[in-house]
Amino acid sequence: MNHNQKGTRTFKNASYLQSSTSMLLFFASWGIWWSFYQLWLTSDTNGLGLSGSQVGTIFSANSLISLILMFVYGTIQDKLFIKRHLLIFNAVISTLIGPFFIWVYAPLLVNHFAIGMWVGAIVLSTGFLSAVGILEAVTERFSRVFSFEYGQARAWGSFGYAIVALLAGVLFVINPHLNFWFGSLFGVLLLLVLIFWVPKEERDANHAVKTLAREDSVPKLSDMLRLLKMSELWQVIIFIMFTWTFYNIFDSQMFPDFYTKLFSSVAVGQQTYGTLNSIQVFFEALMLGIVPIVMQKVGVKRTLMIGVAIMFLRIGLCGFNANPYAVSAIKMLHSLEVPMFTLSIFRYFTLHFNTKLSASLYMIGFQIAAQIGQVILSTPLGILRDRVGYQNTFHVISVIVLIAGIYAFFILKKDTQHVDGTPLAKS
Repeated sequence: MNHNQKGTRTFKNASYLQSSTSMLLFFASWGIWWSFYQLWLTSDTNGLGLSGSQVGTIFSANSLISLILMFVYGTIQDKLFIKRHLLIFNAVISTLIGPFFIWVYAPLLVNHFAIGMWVGAIVLSTGFLSAVGILEAVTERFSRVFSFEYGQARAWGSFGYAIVALLAGVLFVINPHLNFWFGSLFGVLLLLVLIFWVPKEERDANHAVKTLAREDSVPKLSDMLRLLKMSELWQVIIFIMFTWTFYNIFDSQMFPDFYTKLFSSVAVGQQTYGTLNSIQVFFEALMLGIVPIVMQKVGVKRTLMIGVAIMFLRIGLCGFNANPYAVSAIKMLHSLEVPMFTLSIFRYFTLHFNTKLSASLYMIGFQIAAQIGQVILSTPLGILRDRVGYQNTFHVISVIVLIAGIYAFFILKKDTQHVDGTPLAKS
């Protein structure tokens, strides 16, 4: 009965409904083209036919600009707190993504690669790659001011991505331009929601906003530089750069093109990839609710080690399989691995470090370390893929992840060691 009453209150909460809708539309506007971005860059029939080294260079540029904007956006939103000005600006970029891809980005990449790469990195980071962190931060602040569960609102973002991933495969086979135009359509809907749907509670929350704003400020660059003196943080950064960075390069730069070429025709592969991606995201959203329970049962470090083991297996098995059905089953491991890795690494920070520093440490140790890793490693791994092929590159990546996992097993702290943050609740 209590759960029913709580659920009813949640769906009567106008701020929750508005935040959930914003999440859904943002991830729909992003996912409809991002899920096939690498395929569009590499496909000879439905895309630009770029090489692995070119794609790696593009992803490096995207990560670099995204990293810079992460600090700029954080500083701006710190002053705005829950005001929507920056989110509205990001949504304007979303509405223009279709014309940009078709009439600006694609021609520049084909005819003036370096210019196109940097222009694209700026636009994609401005509207999506850096904007996602701001939307999530603002939604989390809304959840505290207006009393709803952030995780429930964030789940609608995953739901939106899963729905459009299913649609994206169909559209991409017909004409990739449709993916970009649908991105603009969802961007228009997001812009309208952000401008015109302002719940009364939000307009009347001045006092609560001022109180929370004093408690919740985005770390300044000088603060982050001071934190880099902590040896324990560097232990985590090294681990992240040789696991999560390599996995992201594998999953976003290489796997889509590798997978679609396993089928009798590229069109069948592309449509199947969209369907599989959608199913995987649904299960991933489900696991986001289950993994915290698993962490309480087996512990934070063990959950993280299981996540790394699955990461190693998924990448390595793809290097030994060319059967589309087997690789499809292996792809589903993503829905276990990502929640286990990301949730446990965040819990590691809140467990072993002062909770006042945990958000800053997570930003440096996870988000920034991963972005820097992609800036450095995307191009070399792209060149390696051009020279030795996808599967041999997967072998190299999986061995590196395995070595990093062994390193973490011995170097990272046990759950009972140096608990300077929030202890793990006993189940």
